[in-house]
Amino acid sequence: MDNDAIADLLGRQDGVICRRQVLACGGAHYDIRRLLRRRAWATVHPGVYVDHTGDLTWRQRAWAAVLHAGPDAALDRESAIRADAGPGWRGSREGDPIRVAVDATRTVTDTPGVRVRRIAGLAAKVRWSASPPRVLIEEATLDYALSRGDDHAAFEALAASVRARCTTAQRLLDTVVARPRIGRRRWLVDVLTDIRDGSCSVLEHGYLTRVERAHGLPTSRRQHHEAPAGAHGLYRDVHYEGLGVEVELDGRAFHDEPDQKDDDLDRDLDLVVQ
Repeated sequence: MDNDAIADLLGRQDGVICRRQVLACGGAHYDIRRLLRRRAWATVHPGVYVDHTGDLTWRQRAWAAVLHAGPDAALDRESAIRADAGPGWRGSREGDPIRVAVDATRTVTDTPGVRVRRIAGLAAKVRWSASPPRVLIEEATLDYALSRGDDHAAFEALAASVRARCTTAQRLLDTVVARPRIGRRRWLVDVLTDIRDGSCSVLEHGYLTRVERAHGLPTSRRQHHEAPAGAHGLYRDVHYEGLGVEVELDGRAFHDEPDQKDDDLDRDLDLVVQ
């Protein structure tokens, strides 16, 4: 068994490896059994192992899911977004199942903690060089949004990927246009246009559609950058040019923590002074 090759794989895959990789490195089934018996490795899924016996990190669970469904499998939907956005992304909780995509020509069954989806033409929709491999962020975001239960949840899924700087609203729009078949095309184009123009949350989009447009208010500038002398400046949610009117929209998503509430109060006081 090529121990250097095994160590290299474990290093690149967050300590996770599968049986076919061990065999490709010159190992044998008895090598795997010996490492398991010595508790140097532990089984995650049948034929997938991790190089310790403790709790798995999210990335180790992700690698194990991809190797379980492999070869040629990739993180899908919210798991692909989480891999790009990092642990701070709110769309996936730590214990949620890992979502994996395989090509439509293959048959791979779910296993505890792993949900598998079959996609036609998967190879062209995956960033194979990523670690772990994952469906392209635009494809993953659109599919995740369309899987949500209502318009608010779908909008938040789209806006969250943009806020996390994983992608842009324009790239999402381009992907919608390029897809020959996609559900709710008109709705996606409308809301992604609004996100591109500055509606960064469900609350801001609700203000735009249910207040500003519904009541015939002037068209505002959204996420207006204001830079007082000697300061870096800040962004106002809604700015009505020429009217001297600013609107601050404080939803619960990013305004519940004490420091966030203090920032809100500071902004409101600044507006009162102005």
